Amino acid sequence: MNLIGKLILTSTGVLLLGVSPAFAQSDADDEADVWATIEAQWDAEAKGDKKWANRLLTDDFSGWGKNSPAPRSKTSIIMWDRFYAGQGKTIAHELYPLDIRVHGDVAIAHYLYTSAFQNKDDTVEVDNGRFTDVLVRTEDGWKFIAWHGGDDD
Repeated sequence: MNLIGKLILTSTGVLLLGVSPAFAQSDADDEADVWATIEAQWDAEAKGDKKWANRLLTDDFSGWGKNSPAPRSKTSIIMWDRFYAGQGKTIAHELYPLDIRVHGDVAIAHYLYTSAFQNKDDTVEVDNGRFTDVLVRTEDGWKFIAWHGGDDD
């Protein structure tokens, strides 16, 4: 290989090395944004925010909670969220991220949780469980398109 070929090859390698950290930073930013969206959903539900599903679920959402007989649409999630809000409230929760993968405009997040729910009769139930959430990047940020999980009982 001549000197010009070696310079081009070396320059290309340096440029590629220089670009790679930028991609890694972008992936880290995406992972942080995805996790922030998941936390926002849990926080909104705990605060009794009745509009969280309209903000955070895609119109074609399909999620299958462990206690559901079949996957639920966005409309179904909103209905059941209203029902459960009348039964009591979440008084505490903690999330434990395990793995987040971002592939273009799609993200998959696996995590564990602990949640305490206080019923109307003041009984507190503590659940531990796991979820896998699938989110897509939209013009309004990351939104849930699917999830699956629930308590470990």
